Amino acid sequence: MARGRRDGIVIAGGGLAGALAALAMARHRPDVPLLIVEETETFGGTGIRTFADAELGRDGAGLIGAEAIARWPGIYLSFPGMNRNLRIDWSGFGAVDLHRALVETLDPKQYRLGTRVVAVREDALVLDGGEELKAESAIDARGATNLSMLELLYEARVEREYAFAAPHRVDRPVLIDATVPQDGVLRFMQCVPLTEDRLVVGDVMVSERIQPDAEAGERLDAYVAARGWKGGRCANDSVGEHVQVRPLPYGGDFAAFWRLGGARVAKLGLRGGFVHPVTGRTLSDAVLNAMLLTRQRDYSAGALHDLFESEAKQAWKKRELLRNVTAALAAAKPESRLDLLAALYGLSPGTIAGLNADHLGWIDRMKVQKAIRAG
Repeated sequence: MARGRRDGIVIAGGGLAGALAALAMARHRPDVPLLIVEETETFGGTGIRTFADAELGRDGAGLIGAEAIARWPGIYLSFPGMNRNLRIDWSGFGAVDLHRALVETLDPKQYRLGTRVVAVREDALVLDGGEELKAESAIDARGATNLSMLELLYEARVEREYAFAAPHRVDRPVLIDATVPQDGVLRFMQCVPLTEDRLVVGDVMVSERIQPDAEAGERLDAYVAARGWKGGRCANDSVGEHVQVRPLPYGGDFAAFWRLGGARVAKLGLRGGFVHPVTGRTLSDAVLNAMLLTRQRDYSAGALHDLFESEAKQAWKKRELLRNVTAALAAAKPESRLDLLAALYGLSPGTIAGLNADHLGWIDRMKVQKAIRAG
């Protein structure tokens, strides 16, 4: 897209939401000029994303199903006094897989990597150095902006990839292992098997803290050693080690939050508040919004702003029950939060899958409400 042109769309940010929007447009609306700009040298963020298959829906399965690195027939959960092996279809893909899909699909003229966007206007991106990229509309998908208008908990995680000298025998993801010491906060481990001898292990903390504590790495190594897995950290660039903080919003002035990111700018991903209030995942919304974008006929700045603002506000309202779950966690004493999480994940596999995918029927909603009260 040449500088100064007024047709098509420009996207700031090549993380999950921006990358999927560009991928969907390239595959389904090649008639619409497109340019996506990402500050780092790769698309898709970092690490491995796992999710319940129900989070994708039919559109998502068609959009990124081929990028899945693995599919599993279930997940493990472990709490003090409760171990569960649940039959819930689960999948995962890596940031490198999404990056590869994007660069193989887009024309090189349709993307810029290693380019910092300093401002997003409704119809233009302003780059570091002053260059302006104009289009019919611009979409801001650069990640969360000022969150001060929202009430939040945070899920702070440190993940490492380990390679072992012998098979680790973890045949499906460990979504939660909360048998580890809590140390006054809600803490659990996660494991994602990559191969029979490679495993991603994550230290996850849910609290008011915005960053993981300094001992997370030591806890990861101690957890691996305690389970008898022999081996060192893997120097694999696909995962390696990374830190991620997910906001878990449960209250506040959502309309004011949306305006803070740019009054008339269309926004996706965390920038637009598209996040699951309990899990902090953004994949389901990213897929839905990407496909919604492809179905538009009016790509003017005002039309896209109004479209995604409406979608964000509807999602916020629809997720009141999910926000109530996180609000209950926030209101509970730190030492009581584990009991609430255990009550939720003690529900039926179908309800747990619906909770993760934000597809809860009225009976499941009643079960979740009861679990909140019991926890």
